[in-house]
Amino acid sequence: MKPENAIEVHNISKKFKVYLDKGRTLKERTLFKSRRRYEEREVLKGVSFEVKKGEAIGLIGHNGCGKSTTLKMLTKIMYPDSGTIEMSGRVSSLIELGAGFHPDMSGRENIYINASIFGLTKKEIDDRIDDIIDFSELEDFIDNPVRTYSSGMYMRLAFSVAISVDADILLIDEILAVGDMAFQAKCFNRLRQIKSEGTTIVIVSHSLSQIEQICDRSIWIHEGVVRMDGSPYDVDPEYMRFMSDTSLASAKEKANEKQAEEEAKENEESSENNENTEAAAEGNSSEGESEENGETKEEKEEKKPEDSKRWGSKEIVMKKVTVLDKDGNESKVFYNTDPVRIKIDYVNKAKIDGTVVGIAIYRDDKVHIYGTNTLIDISKLLPLKEEGTIILDIERIPVNAGLYIFDLAFHKPDGFNYDFWRDVFRLEIKNIKSEVGEISLVHTWKTDED
Repeated sequence: MKPENAIEVHNISKKFKVYLDKGRTLKERTLFKSRRRYEEREVLKGVSFEVKKGEAIGLIGHNGCGKSTTLKMLTKIMYPDSGTIEMSGRVSSLIELGAGFHPDMSGRENIYINASIFGLTKKEIDDRIDDIIDFSELEDFIDNPVRTYSSGMYMRLAFSVAISVDADILLIDEILAVGDMAFQAKCFNRLRQIKSEGTTIVIVSHSLSQIEQICDRSIWIHEGVVRMDGSPYDVDPEYMRFMSDTSLASAKEKANEKQAEEEAKENEESSENNENTEAAAEGNSSEGESEENGETKEEKEEKKPEDSKRWGSKEIVMKKVTVLDKDGNESKVFYNTDPVRIKIDYVNKAKIDGTVVGIAIYRDDKVHIYGTNTLIDISKLLPLKEEGTIILDIERIPVNAGLYIFDLAFHKPDGFNYDFWRDVFRLEIKNIKSEVGEISLVHTWKTDED
């Protein structure tokens, strides 16, 4: 194993038996042997990747592609049929939160049980139990039986234990939507802190916005193989474009099936009543025009060139994004001491009550400079009208001279995107001084005489 790596996965494969029918009792298995028919499905077909120490990677892909299976093999819940997995350091996993909790024991007792499963000694648990309870915000209920907890309380306690292990490698599977919105933001910030402390992180998630804010790399697994591996900035749009094309093809197929059914029905009616043939043909023609390629005429007209950089359900849509200077004029050039106002005009098509609005800033070489969202900043959803404007005021952008790319997103707390707009605008940032590096620090120099 290379000394700089925390994880090395070499050509792993995994098959599962999928039973078409299966006898549940000994009697059924004896009398109805034909029920034990099954087929083998190869979920992973030679997956390989490496993760460096302190690196965070995200595993993405559609349901059933093998990403969760890969994570379970990293945790040694299951083992590959072929290939090898090597890992260096203590491992903590947030896959099945609360696995090992006893419902009749108190929250405090379950902390000791669960933390010992992760490998902590009693003294280590004693030293950090107050921090675990404080993070979970369950001080008033910690000595009550866990069976009296709500599902949210249960998940809070389990998450608090898992992130307190001081692991070298942290494995996470779709569990960032824990508790209420304020606690979710708290968990997300804690994960960022863990990453900054040098912990290696592997996340499986359908939320690309979460992956882009935490991960250095995205690995797209498709049909059991690694289809693409690289920066989230490059991989995620390709994955979303593929998913959009797949959805479009599915919609087109359904539209064609519907049209074929309608044609068959119309032909049957026309054979019974010839005078309706012409009218039926006209109706069929207009239907074909309106749903060509699974899209309505209105949807085709709404499409714009920048849509290739956008994805989401479009229940909320950013209609226009404007960047203003301190005088209220549109601008694309700012000094790093200037205030910047971002004005987002939106349409709330689905009449959704509230949303999370996020922003990410990249240097022109795709290095991630900054990211935040309203859930992190104010711990609640931003209320919406049917149509309205959201304004983000930035006091200054303290970076050195260069070109910077901005992404914006409207999404749910779990990361599901209503409208993710990549590269929505670019700003040229100027610097009066000749500083070097990525940021511009506000600073002063002093001598003993000052």
